[in-house]
Amino acid sequence: MVKKIFKWLGILLLTVIVIGGSFAAYEWNADKPMRFRSFVDREVLKMAFESPETLTSLGFLESMGITGHNAKLDDASLAKADELFVKVKNIHNTINSYENDSLSEADLLSKEIALYLLNFAKDSEKFRYHNYPVNQLFGIQNGYPSFMEAQHQINSVDDVENYLSRLALVKAKFTQALEGLKLREEKGIIPPLFVIERVLDEMNTFVDKPIEENILYVSLAKKMTDNEEISDAEQVDLLAKAKSNINDFVHPAYKLFIEYFIGLKSKATIDDGFWRLPNGEEAYASSLKFFTTTDYTPQYIHEIGLEEVNRIQTEIMTILENQNYDVSQGFTVAIDSLAADESFYYEDSDEGRAQILADYQKILDEIDAGLDSAFRVRPKAGMEVVRIPEFKEKTAPGAYYQQPAIDGSRPGRFFANLYDIKATPKYSMRTLAYHEGIPGHHFQIAVAMELEGLPLFRKFSPFTAYVEGWALYSEYLAWEMGFQDDPFDNIGRLQAELFRAVRLVVDTGIHYKKWTREYAIDYMKMNTGMAQSDVVSEIERYIVLPGQATSYKVGMMKLLELREKAKLALGEKFDLRDFHDVVLKNGAVPLNILERFIDDYIADTLAK
Repeated sequence: MVKKIFKWLGILLLTVIVIGGSFAAYEWNADKPMRFRSFVDREVLKMAFESPETLTSLGFLESMGITGHNAKLDDASLAKADELFVKVKNIHNTINSYENDSLSEADLLSKEIALYLLNFAKDSEKFRYHNYPVNQLFGIQNGYPSFMEAQHQINSVDDVENYLSRLALVKAKFTQALEGLKLREEKGIIPPLFVIERVLDEMNTFVDKPIEENILYVSLAKKMTDNEEISDAEQVDLLAKAKSNINDFVHPAYKLFIEYFIGLKSKATIDDGFWRLPNGEEAYASSLKFFTTTDYTPQYIHEIGLEEVNRIQTEIMTILENQNYDVSQGFTVAIDSLAADESFYYEDSDEGRAQILADYQKILDEIDAGLDSAFRVRPKAGMEVVRIPEFKEKTAPGAYYQQPAIDGSRPGRFFANLYDIKATPKYSMRTLAYHEGIPGHHFQIAVAMELEGLPLFRKFSPFTAYVEGWALYSEYLAWEMGFQDDPFDNIGRLQAELFRAVRLVVDTGIHYKKWTREYAIDYMKMNTGMAQSDVVSEIERYIVLPGQATSYKVGMMKLLELREKAKLALGEKFDLRDFHDVVLKNGAVPLNILERFIDDYIADTLAK
């Protein structure tokens, strides 16, 4: 299916270019194309064509010999952002102009989902500056080198020349991004002090390192070495140009930001929650609604979190007691005793870290071979385990998933953080692999990309409660199926679920109940037993990305609720494979729409 998507995109583009007077060209240029799907797909494509970095990530033009976009970077100016909000309003109006009775059932659903997203975009425009575009977790300062390392492919000298062009353009992009930072400063939206200190440390380390050790240089050198099409002499010359561009353009770009953030420090405070910003409480409520796709209040989410923390801790203590651990002194002491057992950790060395990656791959291969009783639908794209780039792993999360390229040229990737060896106990590895890989994010995201008949925007819908809820549900499913029958592996699973329950408490605690960063860190450490480095990284993540962390547990609880609903209604007619088909075969959707799918599945099954 990935190849079919690539062919469809290529055929559409080439048809429009070559046959200017054709029906396809009319659909491309008309204010309102005749077919609804033509319109929504066209708008996604137009947005993609305006984003050279997106085109590089999708990777479908290169096979047609179109590579000019790989020499450019995205426009990060305020004017470009203004254009996007105008475009959103125009798209909203056009979608509403398609009468419901003229649309197929599939198009009606796509219209509903599109309007859900567009309505939220319109309603939240007033909060467009309520964020920190440069922070310790994400932003241009670490996103740019990560993008160049992970997404920019090198298959020829021309690809290297495009790479060099992107090195030369980075200062212009940083200058554009600085406009937005200064506007936020004027509006009183200034990052907490620790965020400024973190990014300054990150950027100073980046520019202080010898260029030959910079990821932009090292990555290019490795990619060229791995490519037989580029001669040794060419590599020497191209690397010299790369060194010059990093010195002349990349380092000055980072120094712009360094100078700005040094000046901003005096205006920053140690208060961390959104409550401190202008209209911050309203902005936080909006963020919760977006990430959970519910109308749950911060107070409700906080209370549910407290209840779940208590339940899961009780289950963990029961297992520990059965394994002869002393639980008489409470959860924190018991879980610390478990974490102190050196037998659960790998050697703190390059060899030990390499073994972690190899063992992750074995875990994924094992479960991939044992899921036939639970799944009919599977992704065709492969998956691999890789290490988070060392330059950013200190402040990165414990792991994350990167979707495969749409043309199949790059598999899905499970990025593992190996900075702190104590953050990777052996009993937690299965759960993390199931969440990020199989049957978690890789099954859901790669399957969505490969679905036939869906408009493009639905293959990449940003419904976090569904996406992350599925990944957390996958951890539970793997345990149900016997892949974590070791009691310590089950503790690893329960700790992961506890982690997500604690997130409900600390996210709302920080942004709604005015908890300090330090109080939130202490609460999470006390109630999870996680490594200190992970706790700090996580709490700091919630501070710069309000609401997102609540979506995991909210989504998982809804999936389990819907599965239990189907089981009770269908009895012997319930088939887990059917349930998973319904969940996965429509791409990511808001939770209320997912519930409607399950209700329809129940009714259809009962009618047979």
